[in-house]
Amino acid sequence: MTSINRRRFVQGGLFAAAGSALGTVAALACDDVSSEFGRRSTADEVTAGLDLTGKTALVTGCNSGIGYETMRTLALRGAHVLGTARTLERGQEACDSVEGRATPLVLELTEYETAVQCAEQVRAMGTPLDILICNAGAMFDELWHVNGIEAHFVTNHLGHFVLVNHLLDLVVGAPQGRVVIVGSRAHESAPDDGIQFGELSGESWFRPRRAYGHSKLANGLHTLELARRLEGTAATANVVHPGLVSTSIARNLPGWQEALFRLAGYFLLKSSAEGAATTCYVATNPDLQHVNGCYFADCNPETPSANMQDEDMAARLWEISEELTRDFAA
Repeated sequence: MTSINRRRFVQGGLFAAAGSALGTVAALACDDVSSEFGRRSTADEVTAGLDLTGKTALVTGCNSGIGYETMRTLALRGAHVLGTARTLERGQEACDSVEGRATPLVLELTEYETAVQCAEQVRAMGTPLDILICNAGAMFDELWHVNGIEAHFVTNHLGHFVLVNHLLDLVVGAPQGRVVIVGSRAHESAPDDGIQFGELSGESWFRPRRAYGHSKLANGLHTLELARRLEGTAATANVVHPGLVSTSIARNLPGWQEALFRLAGYFLLKSSAEGAATTCYVATNPDLQHVNGCYFADCNPETPSANMQDEDMAARLWEISEELTRDFAA
């Protein structure tokens, strides 16, 4: 296992980017960045005073929870937000309800062809993509498969992998494009040896919490390798933990578990406005334009698990993800 030196990793990308459209920049490591925002900050608070007019953002899972609040906030600040949902009707309803400009797109993460079609629609708009937020996700209480692969891994990682690869040139073509992937501290619940490359079906190791954590570890490793590949450009990629948020992500759990989740949410969990804060902060804050390959929680950087810092595992995950989605490659 190779555990990445976070400071060296970020600095390497920044020095390579010197002379780019952003000009020579001072290196910023993850642990050099801090904010006054915290656990109870809201998306409105962390974006107060920002003018995103002229920017284009894409948010997956726009019709509820953190995704909806993220779209609402970015649109309120002037961005044109492209919001994806599993159906056009759900997306249209969500987009029509926010102040500002929002356009619905269809994306079903278990059907890779919809990711390709979604990207083609974005590309047809003829504009760079300033912000790409991979927010949509799901939790399942039983093992099921998509083309033989455990469903959390497909829904939370591979679907977004296809989308990002088809849109990455538009992000790189923006003045300072940002990819923000919504991960989770639940990545610590993944199997101890990390990504289960030898058995992505989950047959022998599946437990709902473990499988969800496995997919969230994949989100973090995807970000790590993406950040490495973005070195030498003005674009960045970072992963965020939104916190424990009262959203509809538990909708696929048994009724009593979903009820317990919502009851806990009433007393303990973040609201959607608070849950979207870290995403919106990392996607928009001017102080983060040179920060690449970091893990954020409560609007501040944190150190993730050793597995999420493993460069070799991240590179292998990228290769395996390409193999699994090769029929839908960019």
